[in-house]
Amino acid sequence: MNPIRLNPLDAAWIVTETRATPNHVGGLLQFKLPDAAPEDFMRKMMAEFRGHREFMPPWNQRLKHSFSLNPMRMWVQDDNIDLEHHVRHAALPWPGGERELGELVGRLQSTPLDLSRPPWECTIIEGLEGNRFALFIKMHHSLIDGISGVKLLQQGMSADRAKSMHLPPFWASGKEPRPTAARKRPEALVPTVTAAIAGAVQELRVQAATLPQLVGAFGQMIKQAVAPEVRMALPFAAPRSVLNGRVREKRRFATQQFSLARMKALAAAAECTLNDVVLAMCGSALRRFLEERGSLPEKPLTAGIPVSVRPKDDDRNGNAITFIVSTLGTDIADVRERLAAIRQSVKLAKEHVQSLPRQAMMQYTVLLMAPTILTLLTGIGGRTRPMFNITISNVPGPETPLYFRGAEMVASYPASIVTHGQALNITCQSYAGFMNFGFTGCHSSMPSMQRLAVYTAEALAELEAAFLPVATPRKTRPAPKPKAAVALKRAVKEKTV
Repeated sequence: MNPIRLNPLDAAWIVTETRATPNHVGGLLQFKLPDAAPEDFMRKMMAEFRGHREFMPPWNQRLKHSFSLNPMRMWVQDDNIDLEHHVRHAALPWPGGERELGELVGRLQSTPLDLSRPPWECTIIEGLEGNRFALFIKMHHSLIDGISGVKLLQQGMSADRAKSMHLPPFWASGKEPRPTAARKRPEALVPTVTAAIAGAVQELRVQAATLPQLVGAFGQMIKQAVAPEVRMALPFAAPRSVLNGRVREKRRFATQQFSLARMKALAAAAECTLNDVVLAMCGSALRRFLEERGSLPEKPLTAGIPVSVRPKDDDRNGNAITFIVSTLGTDIADVRERLAAIRQSVKLAKEHVQSLPRQAMMQYTVLLMAPTILTLLTGIGGRTRPMFNITISNVPGPETPLYFRGAEMVASYPASIVTHGQALNITCQSYAGFMNFGFTGCHSSMPSMQRLAVYTAEALAELEAAFLPVATPRKTRPAPKPKAAVALKRAVKEKTV
């Protein structure tokens, strides 16, 4: 494998990482054991995992010059991988519930990855109630984004239970990425002065070609900022809130799961997108959560929403995203009006980004994120006005059930990044008819974060009452009260930990 030079966005995840702000993402994959699984199923799987020595990208990629500011930092192939370091084992006191699982994942998400090794870890978790086990896989964000992460997930499993019986571990699945014409030359560069000059010239050519579009895009933002009535949510116009201070090392993790058909029915009735529904649920839950703490800002909270710009035939790893900014309508009491504000805000933000050619997306994203990156590098992150109050991401996942070693994956919950100025991250992933919410928060900044997860369920019910008033009542128990301990122990279709 030729050395792969990091693009500016990938490199930013490396240089801004600290002990308190590790920049890795994770996935909590829950499985139901096969009906005929032997008692030593987990022991054998652990032994096979640690004995399998074949690796595919990005699992065998190690960062070269990981502790320097060398602009030629790149990924190189590691041929000496210690699986005892990368593959871990954990067990919950049986029968382990959703809350105990969430606490364990919070601890695992708190620990930085070793950047002198391929930056990933896999923890096999047993002891779950309901004849289940879990895998928690985390990988540095400089190696993957949401879309490439889902592709890795699908490559490591099968939609056929029988075919999944003898699958190799995740790191042995997949294929070498196909180099494209645009990437072929940079990937072949070696860290010499000549190569550095060649790379710089190439970057300058690309930037010069996209300069007019970039000037136009940021000029439009400036016009919006000075206009009497601001119609589009702007970066760095977010209010200060308890979500946007300094963070500490320890993390909290919580989950929720909803029927995708239920959310799509609401989106159709409200004449909006599924992502608008996700944002409205989060906005309503955050409004209630902050109001109860007496810390709801008068101005509406804003969300940074990652948008993939990866072509469909692009099977490379790394990040290919940009950001749009939307209001969450937390200053609006009426749920219908809140959703309308979110829908309009997202529409304008998408139109703004779509006006840029694809070639300009990387430069646009780097310029947009530059002030935030500078605050993190200079140590003032979390002490200035945030670019936006919270990151909310929605990643499309597999539509059909997946299997591994005959075990059906019943849920996949994303765990994401918390950093100075961003004490909470909400990432969603659809899978096999459900929408899975993963809430990652700073332990000290987000006390009782489980309530926020519960409030998203109640926010969905509130939206349904507003837009589907004649719908047949669902034959399920009402959403649990926040103070009821059982609300945090449920392991049914709509889970909360």
